Amino acid sequence: MTDDFDDNFTPPSADIKTNSTDTENSLSIVALRKQTIQKIRFNLRPGQQQMADWQGGPLGVSAVPGAGKSYGLATAAALAIARYQLHSYYQLIVVTFTRSAAINIRVKIRKCLEELSLPKGSFEGSFVVHTLHGLALSIALRHPELSGLDLENSNLILPTPSNKITRSCVENWIANNPRHYQFLIEGSQFDGEETERLRRQSVLRTEVLPQLAWKAIQQAKSSGLKPEDLWQLRERENDNYQVLTIAASLYQKYQEILRERQLIDYDEMILAALRVLQNEGARKMWQKQVFAVFEDEAQDSTPLQTKLLEILATSTENNDSNLDFHSLTQEQKLSKLSYLNLMRVGDPNQAINSTFTPADPIDFRRFCEDCEELEKLAVMQQAGRSCQIIIDAANFVLKWVNNSKLAGKEKPFRDQNIHPVEVKESGNNNNPVKAKESENNNNPPATGNGLEIYEPRDIYQTLELMGKRIINLFKENPEGKFAVLVRENKQGKFIADTFSNPGKYGVEIDLEKYGIKIHDVSQGARHSQIPAEILALIQFIDRPHSPDYLKSALKVLGDRRLIPQEDYNSFASQLEQFLYPGPLDPYQSEKVRKCRDFCRSLLRAKSELPLFQLISFLALALNYEQSDLATADKLAERVAKQIAGNSSMNAMLEVLSEIVNSERFESVEVEENAEEYYTRPQQLTIITMHKSKGLDWDFVFLPFLHENIIPGNLRVLPQANFLGDFDLAEVARAQIRASLQGEDLPDISKAWEEAGYLKMAEEFRLLYVAMTRAKRLLWMSAAKLAPFTWNKPENLQAQKPSPVLSALKDEFRKRK
Repeated sequence: MTDDFDDNFTPPSADIKTNSTDTENSLSIVALRKQTIQKIRFNLRPGQQQMADWQGGPLGVSAVPGAGKSYGLATAAALAIARYQLHSYYQLIVVTFTRSAAINIRVKIRKCLEELSLPKGSFEGSFVVHTLHGLALSIALRHPELSGLDLENSNLILPTPSNKITRSCVENWIANNPRHYQFLIEGSQFDGEETERLRRQSVLRTEVLPQLAWKAIQQAKSSGLKPEDLWQLRERENDNYQVLTIAASLYQKYQEILRERQLIDYDEMILAALRVLQNEGARKMWQKQVFAVFEDEAQDSTPLQTKLLEILATSTENNDSNLDFHSLTQEQKLSKLSYLNLMRVGDPNQAINSTFTPADPIDFRRFCEDCEELEKLAVMQQAGRSCQIIIDAANFVLKWVNNSKLAGKEKPFRDQNIHPVEVKESGNNNNPVKAKESENNNNPPATGNGLEIYEPRDIYQTLELMGKRIINLFKENPEGKFAVLVRENKQGKFIADTFSNPGKYGVEIDLEKYGIKIHDVSQGARHSQIPAEILALIQFIDRPHSPDYLKSALKVLGDRRLIPQEDYNSFASQLEQFLYPGPLDPYQSEKVRKCRDFCRSLLRAKSELPLFQLISFLALALNYEQSDLATADKLAERVAKQIAGNSSMNAMLEVLSEIVNSERFESVEVEENAEEYYTRPQQLTIITMHKSKGLDWDFVFLPFLHENIIPGNLRVLPQANFLGDFDLAEVARAQIRASLQGEDLPDISKAWEEAGYLKMAEEFRLLYVAMTRAKRLLWMSAAKLAPFTWNKPENLQAQKPSPVLSALKDEFRKRK
């Protein structure tokens, strides 16, 4: 499409609801702002320009890392709002994965609208930005009589395998299926010995069946399957254990408990919204109000979430609440797709959340393939984030992994290479606007070779090498941004602990001496740590004479660096003497007195504060940051709601204990710019590969890249191997996934193999994400000696490097 596309503006092709007056007004606005729109569009990259040119219908946007997809989406949204004069009764809906991402996109859209010089207030209400669950909740709450959702009398839960609800489902299944349970106990081999029988019963009750319930329910429910759908699948089962039959029963009981106890999980929000949209009147109302739907991070959506967006984006002439694309022929699917005013933006090669969610990267990949058939696919291949050698390394990993077939028949990556940005020198005769030429629009130069790969003697030498490189780089680049990306939080804790204590483990690296602050993100991003910390302090306040409770409280305060690090066991062993020393007791040092005074101030709170203020007081006492204070307030509200009518310390402790032991309590996200929070200069950010997505740094360090981690493999816990060399929960997930993709239901052996391939594919994508966070230097290593498990980092043994690291090293050695 040429730069004068606005002169030839036509109404959109997929039933965007405009009349002749609307079209004339839109043409007038376009004429008035033609130069500004040309300028904005000219400075966009090719894939972003396709987004900006959107005039209705479906559009799939497959973007490489660093391509600017969120900026492209925000620009496309602003231009659509201006062209079609959207307003509060005719809105563009923008959805994304997290609340912080929603905040950032909202800011970008507003900034772009301001550049268009629209009259002040003219675009208020013209668009809304939601998370997927936020969108579902807004629909459900607007029609409570249709959704059946009552937040006033319901509690939101995030179930885990140890949750009381999950345990109840398991106990119910065991009671109602004694013969099937006995079959599981006998497993693949059993000699009838009573001690072994009791051990297996314990493993099944506390580990195997709760894990099966949690993963199978999550996979099925997020995919739009009901318990009865799983019951139907059992007819296709061909395994002795009848895994899906067990899963169906557990799922059915889980749903019954939610209804009985007035509980909801996050999938219930989506289902409640879908119940609303099954009503023809409500569906038409929403479809008339929704101009179009733009989705960011589309690779992370579950089938249930995607269905909600497709219904909202469907034109009124084709409004159908049962958009089940899986049951359609390819021709029918493309026909329905053509009536969706839906832009989905994502990168299938950055799909890294299936470890935590049922999102399947194949869904967005297939959406892109369908859009390509309709000639409605934009590919954003140019990325200005990284220097050329880092781009080459990432492209090599993608190609090597796909060709290696380590992850089975399904390629982990879409064949989509990253290309550097093409520099625009100036406009042409039709468009005299010159591109903004700045370093920010071009790929940065490499620092040194740009790519460094090491194989240190052990993990301690790894930190020595890494620390020295960081110090040297910092001397040359004091405003540079540094990060260490790790696969798991325990690795990050080990690095932070070593660098924070020079000389520990023989590693003589003192980063703080050079003004480099160490920021371990895992210490701030705590799902359940806040409830656990609050519980520890309240248990001490309730029973201050318990040595265990005193020790737990002191550990929390010490970890938060609120009291000096001391031998807390000695305090607990002489509790009375520590808290209330007499005149004849030994003299307490200043450090001991600080610990004592803090504890006594906590005890005074019990008598001086009402119960409902206790959690908020403790959050302040723990010196929480803004987001943690908000999480503590959320926790206080939850507890107050559950103990209403029985407000007592015992009731509060019972609720807190249940949350800590049985839930993943979701923290309130920081509303500040995450990019600023994690990418400050003069700071070494230690962060997991998962958490790093969406961020970038000048210098990125990737240590501990071993074969047992990337790609790693699925393991069967030794205590559960009496069932066989597989995990029932992963088998269920693989079987459910196969049914959703229209494939034959695999037997246990095949399902376990497929689950392993899926896990390896995601680990390779995770490495790809981590590599593409680097701008100027990518430092990678795998020590010859490393721990098998990071629970015990001191237990070193020989470890092989990740196969992709070895291939990278060989390839780039040739290029030197």
